[in-house]
Amino acid sequence: MSGRAAVRRRPGLRDVPTVLAALVVCVLLAGHRLVPDGHGLGTALDSFLPWFGLLVVPVALLALATSSRRGALALLLPVVVWVGMFGPVLLPRGGGDGQLRAATQNLDAANPDPASTVRRLVALHPDLVAVQELANDDAARLLDDTYPHQLRVGTVGLWSRYPLGDGAPVDLGLGWNRALRADVDTGRGPVRVYVAHLGSIRPGEDGSRDRTLTRLAESVRTDRSSRLLLLGDLNTATTDRALGQLTPPLTDAQRAAGSGFGFTWPARFPMTRPDQVLYRGLSATDASVADTGGSDHRAALADLRVPD
Repeated sequence: MSGRAAVRRRPGLRDVPTVLAALVVCVLLAGHRLVPDGHGLGTALDSFLPWFGLLVVPVALLALATSSRRGALALLLPVVVWVGMFGPVLLPRGGGDGQLRAATQNLDAANPDPASTVRRLVALHPDLVAVQELANDDAARLLDDTYPHQLRVGTVGLWSRYPLGDGAPVDLGLGWNRALRADVDTGRGPVRVYVAHLGSIRPGEDGSRDRTLTRLAESVRTDRSSRLLLLGDLNTATTDRALGQLTPPLTDAQRAAGSGFGFTWPARFPMTRPDQVLYRGLSATDASVADTGGSDHRAALADLRVPD
């Protein structure tokens, strides 16, 4: 009797590792914001969250190796959770003609040929170009030659086909300038544009990013402009809980009008999206990402409509 009982228990025990592994993946995906953000752990998890769906692959291999039927069925749970969280991101959105094309590009201070990066960016015909890590005069001159209106503050800049006014630095508390704002006269009414490069974030070091994000969010919240556009390398992924300081009140152009995740970093194999196009008082008709070469970031672009 005991031998037959042991035989009967084996299939159930065989299922346990696979079922538990599937449940762990579900909890990791659905409950990621419950993970404390100490030492940047929560931010790191959030930033690469879509990729955690790949954990179903080793779970599937475990189910195959143990011939676990219940484990195979349990695999559906993390798949359903992932699709529920990210499936809509993969659907085409947006539509219609834009009136204002905006682009943001971190040129990368170590870029061996930033002028070439700028040429490829300009070839996309943006009306507004926001640049971060601008440390090369040739790249700046090329932008100056292409766009009649410019504002440069420290290592960030804004170039525009339309007149700029009321330009000023935005203090992020870093001790040097990495953000600016200006009013763009689009012909359909002014748009307040912010360009920002927030503090860096590294494993165990997110304090600089968090402080600069809070300062920027406060500037946006207190800005009374009816139309506002924020462009830049925010060192904050679309899936990062910290971006909630800005969205809302701002809308993410990639989520509103893009197709896919719109990852921009690292450029060779993008896995996350620290580069953002956020807005209010406008509407996005399209959003995309472009590999402009040379930089460790890809460019983020959006086509926008400016209401009368």
